[in-house]
Amino acid sequence: MAKVSNRFLFQLHGWFSLPVWLIFCIVCLTGTIAVISHELTWLTNPASRALNPDALPEKTMPELISIVEKAYPTAKVSTAMNFEDYLVNAVIFTDTDKPVAVAYVNQYTGEIQEINQGMTFINFMRSLHAWLLFPWESNYSIGYYLVNLMAFVMLGALITGLLVYKKFWRSFTQPKLRVDQGKKTVLADLHKLAGVWSIWFLIVMSATGLWYLIQAVLWHADYTIEEHPPLAAISELPASSNKMTTEVATDSIPSISSAPPVSLANALEITKQKFPDFKSSYIMPIEHNRDTYKLYGEGDFIFYDKYAYGVTVNQWTGKIESVREPDEMTTLQTLSHIANPLHYGTIGGIWTKIIWFLFGVLLTGMSITGFMMWGGRTVRAARNTDVKSNEQEVV
Repeated sequence: MAKVSNRFLFQLHGWFSLPVWLIFCIVCLTGTIAVISHELTWLTNPASRALNPDALPEKTMPELISIVEKAYPTAKVSTAMNFEDYLVNAVIFTDTDKPVAVAYVNQYTGEIQEINQGMTFINFMRSLHAWLLFPWESNYSIGYYLVNLMAFVMLGALITGLLVYKKFWRSFTQPKLRVDQGKKTVLADLHKLAGVWSIWFLIVMSATGLWYLIQAVLWHADYTIEEHPPLAAISELPASSNKMTTEVATDSIPSISSAPPVSLANALEITKQKFPDFKSSYIMPIEHNRDTYKLYGEGDFIFYDKYAYGVTVNQWTGKIESVREPDEMTTLQTLSHIANPLHYGTIGGIWTKIIWFLFGVLLTGMSITGFMMWGGRTVRAARNTDVKSNEQEVV
């Protein structure tokens, strides 16, 4: 039996690495598309466009929720979300014939432009990129771990690439692309140029990917990065609700029996008194008598996400039960709120999204050209091995 050579083992090792390359390429490609998923939705779905030809003022999210509740009297609204100014707001609700539905409401005209009962393109791309659509079991997903482990692949590729490519900084001042010296040379030059010009992008993607991995471990370990919003005290409930609460088991929560004195619109005004520059982006109405209004949004910190500011308001007293703001965040909370803007390039609106998209294309191209070069070397090495074997047999 012929002895297995080290070269063959090395080639075999490379072929076994193919699934890693494939996952890495998919993650890069889906992430690139996810960066502009809002814009692609605007282009492809007219119902998602928040057109405002009459220059109407923007309605508040409580007003949009009321519009949906009037159109669907038996509906139960769970969430309202704001995206880009040119996209409609999304009001998520359930109804007797709709287990989960999303109402696309124009925040300027108040028109319900579409009812979506399936997965949206934005959610699909973000889910495919973040956890490859693997199922979630309890509080973890294997796909989420696989995607975030690619941060080590990216970081390793960056470090080893810079070590191999001597004097890489010359590509900034003297870029070299030799198109007349064959496919191998063109691929090598393209790969090197893209890699050098993407150093900053690779660092950002690696750092945020490593954070997502840490976050996944914390989730899996049931570690709470942000405390759950508090409930209203039983003593603050009206007499009828208070009596009903004492008659049921202590671990159950009574449903809403009457309209609370503090409305969602009131809660928004209270929030704006706390944060004058507050712009709501995620609102959750009350679900039961002890629940609080949850209002999250953005402020004047551009590197934080659209949920960095938050207030929970007591529906019976109007008291602010808890506050979320960048100045009071722990290190882990800060990381969780700055990771997404850096990862998806939303820190500067459409212009930074375009930059992130272009460098995402470069990164995807690098993974493809790198595989093509590796494949070419593997094929050539296999051919050389066959030629040498034939020559030895002839001798």
